Amino acid sequence: IAYLPRDRVVGISKLARVLHGYARRLQIQERLTAQVAQCIWDNLDPLGVAVTIEAQHGCMTGRGILAAARKCSRSWDIEAVAAMRIVIIGAGMSGLACAQALERMGHSVTLFDQGRGPGGRMSTRLVPLGETYIPFDHGAQFFTAHEARFRAQVDRWHENGLVARWPAAQGDAWVGTPAMNAPIADMAKAQDAHFSSHVMGLVREGVNWRVLLHDGGRHGPYDAAVLALPAEQAAAFLGTYDLAMAACAIAARSQPCWTAMIAFAEKLPIDTDVIRPSGPVGWAARNNAKPGRPSTEAWVVQASAAWSTAHLEDDATQVAEYLADWLVRQAGCDDMPARLHLSAHRWRYATTQPAPQSALWNADLRLGACGDWLLGPKIELAWLSGTRLAERIGT
Repeated sequence: IAYLPRDRVVGISKLARVLHGYARRLQIQERLTAQVAQCIWDNLDPLGVAVTIEAQHGCMTGRGILAAARKCSRSWDIEAVAAMRIVIIGAGMSGLACAQALERMGHSVTLFDQGRGPGGRMSTRLVPLGETYIPFDHGAQFFTAHEARFRAQVDRWHENGLVARWPAAQGDAWVGTPAMNAPIADMAKAQDAHFSSHVMGLVREGVNWRVLLHDGGRHGPYDAAVLALPAEQAAAFLGTYDLAMAACAIAARSQPCWTAMIAFAEKLPIDTDVIRPSGPVGWAARNNAKPGRPSTEAWVVQASAAWSTAHLEDDATQVAEYLADWLVRQAGCDDMPARLHLSAHRWRYATTQPAPQSALWNADLRLGACGDWLLGPKIELAWLSGTRLAERIGT
């Protein structure tokens, strides 16, 4: 049993205790070797650990072939991954999840995002109304949590008051509180994240990477680079360095979504808080019915992918009026409350079909990509994509 200490050491007798503790169990040699190494790795945080166990097997010496004194040897090595400076372009859910996991491994991470603040697909728009604001969750409407690690993350958010259940969407639906972007904003606070930073170029210099910003800024060098962008934007960067990864991104074509944000002086005569797909609309919800929102009647109406594609280049004002008229028809009355706000937002890259891989990583170039265009258009899958890419980088 050997280990290279980082800042903690133990007496040799403790190593013997670890070995005997695991050896007393019903064991196989391969598992015993790995368990001893993993225990030392987890508890001493060394730079590296190696375990070799040489043993006689009774099944060989006591019966069958009766191979007297024949011994078997098994080894298990764990080596610490050298800390790297890593740049992530895109600070949405997948990018921040990747950064979070990489920092736990000891890497230094910097993120750049062209958005004005944290949100990505979980963005919330604040519309001024007098001395207050009306929040509109105009991106993702809710999320679910099925994978064990993501459920644990959601439980931590819940304990900190960042998310809450929203049964109106479906039984296992969660939303950010007091706005959909609350979990993303909390993740970004713990990172070196730079917003309003439009990345124009990713340049390879020797074995390192540099980032070129729209304002002329140059950042780096970085040991590794990650693209946490929509597929179409990632493909533009990947094409210069890895054609296979670029082809994967090109194949994941996104579908657009027009979203209208509408506020009223009084509650609309609509009994339900959620309207399921109907005609040109893929989703409509009473935003103020979500936990932690102010009471002002606010609706988010999202057009279907087909309608949005057909009207992709239409004027935003006309789109907003069309979707507002659709909502009025759902109310089924002529005497409607006064409208306080109406606007529309176009998501060019809203949803995609899942790709066969959860994350992309070129170990030779130290270049990777993650995002919901790889696993599927869900918040949980974006988080998993970023986390799995970090695991591939770490190994």
